Amino acid sequence: MSVFTLRQEEREARLVRELAELTERHREACPPYGRVLDAIGVRPPYERLVDLPWLPVRLFKTHELRSVPPERVFRVLTSSGTTGQRPSRVYLDREAAAAQTRMLAATLKEVLGERRLPMLVVDSRSVVRDATLSARGAGVLGMMNFGRDHTFVLDERGRVDAEAVKAFLARHGGQRFLVFGFTFMVWLYLLDLGADLSQGVLIHSGGWKRLAEQAVDNAEFRRRLGAECGLVRVHNFYGMVEQIGTIFLEGPDGDGLYCPDFADVVIRDPETWEEAPPGVPGLVEVVSTLPTSYPGHVLLTEDLGVVRGADDGVWPGKRFEVLGRLPRAEVRGCSDTFGQR
Repeated sequence: MSVFTLRQEEREARLVRELAELTERHREACPPYGRVLDAIGVRPPYERLVDLPWLPVRLFKTHELRSVPPERVFRVLTSSGTTGQRPSRVYLDREAAAAQTRMLAATLKEVLGERRLPMLVVDSRSVVRDATLSARGAGVLGMMNFGRDHTFVLDERGRVDAEAVKAFLARHGGQRFLVFGFTFMVWLYLLDLGADLSQGVLIHSGGWKRLAEQAVDNAEFRRRLGAECGLVRVHNFYGMVEQIGTIFLEGPDGDGLYCPDFADVVIRDPETWEEAPPGVPGLVEVVSTLPTSYPGHVLLTEDLGVVRGADDGVWPGKRFEVLGRLPRAEVRGCSDTFGQR
């Protein structure tokens, strides 16, 4: 079942209804959240997505926000962050944890299919053995659930393991396989392999900051992978631990990020907080029906983005681009901290 089916008008009508109910449920179940809503004087009805009250994503670093009692907390997730930064804490009960796993799988099935594919990981196995599991390690470990015969491009010392890659391609290079890595790691190591990856499907995310410093944009990234590796099925995604299970997936043509049916984005003018029109950059607000155990269903991020269109691409709904971090915003971790582990 596809999760990219709803045109924008139908999506918004459905989401406003469901998110309005979630807002009131969290108001009652999470006293700190209720106090925020009372302080800003927000009450239903909410007619549009833009009318729903948002929380700044940074609030999860400073406050305990949960809508379930302590005994029902099944898992506590922490965000990425460089040394000295306080991570976000996200509280999941069993139902929320199951839903995020199920919907992440449904989203990725759109490009990976139903069966687990042989998987090439553009990283070192040591990243998932770390007892304190870094954000990068957690990302790799999570994606490994969608693959099999996991082979790591780098050895334990972080050097390219050409023999391991060669053996993997000998086993699986003639059929479709999954490649996963953080964006800068892919750029740094995959292009130098000199291998035929034409049957691969690359899923990547994060790490654009260092590529931007090298004047490498998404179009150049995709062009080089196609020209040097034969890798043309490439899908970037955008997501965050504060809305775990919800990812915004790049379309096959690289024409932008798309929203699954249970989520959407609003781009807000950072001065007026009004919704910015298509083509005008602003702060990215992400909405999702998945956060039921904590009030993370409407979050204002510290990322800049722009809507490129709606109902005009390979999948219905909004098509948008993330342009980078808000100036002076806290730098996130993942692959931008590679070499600092």
